[in-house]
Amino acid sequence: MEVKDLERRTTVAHGRLEMREMRLDAARERRHGLQIMTFEHLATRLAGGLVRAVDGDALREAIKAVLPDTTLGELDGIKALPGMVSAAADTLRKAWLAGIDLQARVGEHPRLDSVAIMEAAVVQALPPAMLRPADLVAAGRARLDHATTLFGPIEIVGITELSPVWRPLLHAIAGRVPVRWIAGPRPVPDWLDSDLIEIVRTAPQTPEVFAVSAATAYHEAIEALRWTRLLIASGMAEPADIAIAAVAPADYDDHFLALRADANLDLHFVHGVKVTARREGQAAAALADILLRGFSQTRIRRLNTLLRAYPGPFQALPEGWTRILPADSTLSSAEAWARLLDGLNAADWPDGTDHSPALGATIDLLAGGIEAAEEVGEKLLYGRALTIWRRALAAGAAASLDLTLETLRQDDGLEACVSACWMPASALAASPRRFVRLLGLNSARWPRSIAEDRLLSDHIVPTAELDPLPVAAADRRDFETILATTESAVVLCRARRDEEGRLLGRSALLLQAPSDETYLRRNAVPAHAFSETDRLMARPEEFRALPQAAAASTCWRNWRRDELTPHDGVVRPDHPVLGAILDRTQSANSLRRLLRNPLGFVWRYGLRWRAPEISEDPLTLDALAMGDLVHRTLDRALQSLEAYGGLTTAAEEQIVAAVEAATAEVARLWEGERAVPPPVIWRFTLDEVRVLVVWALAFRDEHLPDARAYGEVPFGGAEPKSDAVTPWDTTATVAIPGAGFRIRGYIDRLDIAPDGRRALVRDYKTGGAPKDDIVLDHGKELQRCLYAFAVKSLLGDEVSIGASLLYPRAQRDLRLDDPDGTLDALTGYLQAARASLAAGGAVMGKDTGDKYDDLAFALPANAGATYCERKMDAASARLGDATRIWEAP
Repeated sequence: MEVKDLERRTTVAHGRLEMREMRLDAARERRHGLQIMTFEHLATRLAGGLVRAVDGDALREAIKAVLPDTTLGELDGIKALPGMVSAAADTLRKAWLAGIDLQARVGEHPRLDSVAIMEAAVVQALPPAMLRPADLVAAGRARLDHATTLFGPIEIVGITELSPVWRPLLHAIAGRVPVRWIAGPRPVPDWLDSDLIEIVRTAPQTPEVFAVSAATAYHEAIEALRWTRLLIASGMAEPADIAIAAVAPADYDDHFLALRADANLDLHFVHGVKVTARREGQAAAALADILLRGFSQTRIRRLNTLLRAYPGPFQALPEGWTRILPADSTLSSAEAWARLLDGLNAADWPDGTDHSPALGATIDLLAGGIEAAEEVGEKLLYGRALTIWRRALAAGAAASLDLTLETLRQDDGLEACVSACWMPASALAASPRRFVRLLGLNSARWPRSIAEDRLLSDHIVPTAELDPLPVAAADRRDFETILATTESAVVLCRARRDEEGRLLGRSALLLQAPSDETYLRRNAVPAHAFSETDRLMARPEEFRALPQAAAASTCWRNWRRDELTPHDGVVRPDHPVLGAILDRTQSANSLRRLLRNPLGFVWRYGLRWRAPEISEDPLTLDALAMGDLVHRTLDRALQSLEAYGGLTTAAEEQIVAAVEAATAEVARLWEGERAVPPPVIWRFTLDEVRVLVVWALAFRDEHLPDARAYGEVPFGGAEPKSDAVTPWDTTATVAIPGAGFRIRGYIDRLDIAPDGRRALVRDYKTGGAPKDDIVLDHGKELQRCLYAFAVKSLLGDEVSIGASLLYPRAQRDLRLDDPDGTLDALTGYLQAARASLAAGGAVMGKDTGDKYDDLAFALPANAGATYCERKMDAASARLGDATRIWEAP
């Protein structure tokens, strides 16, 4: 095997991609003795010993360490703000690379004094072997005698500019060893001494240049992947010959990340992917979410899912432990978790072992909040997730962890040298490829505008001095370099509109492009699809042949027809699911749904669909939550009054005191179990609850002397909500004669006379009262009738029953004049509804698609105004006599 000579040579390159490709080429050509490094690495090697250049993570850690205890003068007022660490790191890095001696400029401006103080503190906090660029240059110039031994002949490849701080060292090295600046077709900087350094130029490439416009940035990404797939599939190019680039790739990263997975295409992100795109980063983000925003059941479940694969407290918990968490509780505080765990024993856990202490310790750790972020991360995270956590804490304040994690990146694990690449334009300018597609050629996007430094603005240090390589000039230079170094083809692409539909202008750089720009339509058939999804969308005839497409098409057509179809709820008669849900023990709410929305009844109890729950803290309580809060307060206050003499003999001040205590206790439990509005709104809500409950308990429409009052009374097998005494056997079956239904539920309030011959049934309503007297209210109001029947069934026929709806907000009581007659009418309606559903009529009803239908998300869009209007006549005909209740008063 031929082995090349071992003479030491050095190549200076720009960027990771170029270095990786050069190393691969060197390995293939057996070029032993060749070193490939950046100029910063070269300066560090020449400086000798164990010295290192200041890296970004170390710089941010040092800044974060010194800021709290360093008096910065003019910057003291902002040094604790989120973002200060990154702003300070950017400023120091710019000043160092520009060769500015901050200590020599003390006294020119108070802001310069502050930055100089910060720099001195940071340098003191850095490890002694870690040197600033200027210090590396000084140390390197003192060891120039070693340049020949260390480097041999030096070639500088793919670089169009060099930061001012490195330029003196480059010229000094060129005086000792041969240095060649391989410019190729790139521009050569004016400061380069051509007498010392050999400049090698070549003629520029002449690729074909195409200009295209896409609808949006997302469409640009789609067309780029179509173009990539076409080049590979046609054999025109290998993946390593293809590059897609933009000056600000972060604007497109999310698009390419999603499309890459759909395309099953190895598209390497040269600049790395967001850490949150991988499981480890998502675990860190889930932990940050809890520390920043507090507890919730959803957040703990998500953190458990992400951390179970790694050693730690969550891996020690048994599989399926989250089944112990109550589905109806948000568990939004440490106190709520403590109450839950205190009520558990070994039998509640899947493996029969009580893990409550271990889980409680984890909850206590998380309760430390963002102030304990470092300790929490060290104890809960592992491996790469812990590394990401440490990097995020070093990069910024703990209070901005979620924002910091969004900016961190990591390698995507693909090999750049054999993959198509998505990269910044600067990386492509240093490492050209044969086929190139440039995205984002819009005004104000390429080239980018120059921005002042966040700490040293232009009036303190001129931007041209602090940043002698501005992004606008760099963007123009990179564009020209890419055109001059691409061998085969360059596609220049811009978006016509932004994501919000606003028109975007053309970049001035497109003046160098051909005048005949190709207009790419968003819905055009692609010449070559980038994925199976893209192919099927481009070939409707193939898509129609798929079972999913055929089913979706049939459903859409059936929704547009006037007659009822299986897609509208029509099923075969005596379906076992229908029989099962009709035979279950019903509640007043489920029977109301059966009478007014049979389709929703089947969805809810047959398919067990539920409306998605919003886990975020509410701004106000919705009507359902408000009613629950009032009912719980009523029950608590009633129990308290009954324990001390009874409600019927209580004075108004006793009622007020009992309600005050009940409200405070219920509020405490509510805050531990469920999300609450902001403090001001929450206090107002509790004040409103007190007023409603006091009026409800003080209301006297019919006086039963010495009557016993009960609250939240269960019947028909409903589980008691407390250990309060009940007037009957709560497990006894309550069946509606002739209707074929068993019922259960909770009676808000029941008053029973001492002789047991008179009982009053009240159902509290926290909403607005109806304008007119109602009986069944078209099937909306069943509680009075059903609860009156349940009381008579359980206490005996000899008991006289009074039933009413009490509206505390309107201070109105609606009595049911004829409970027996109303029950007879309701029985007939229920018989018709049962027969209709058993015959397969699980179709829409009066409430289907209205604003209170919690399952309307399963209907076609805007169903109340279109779909339901179209189908209602056919549905009414199918339901037959079951619709008579819609006209009942």
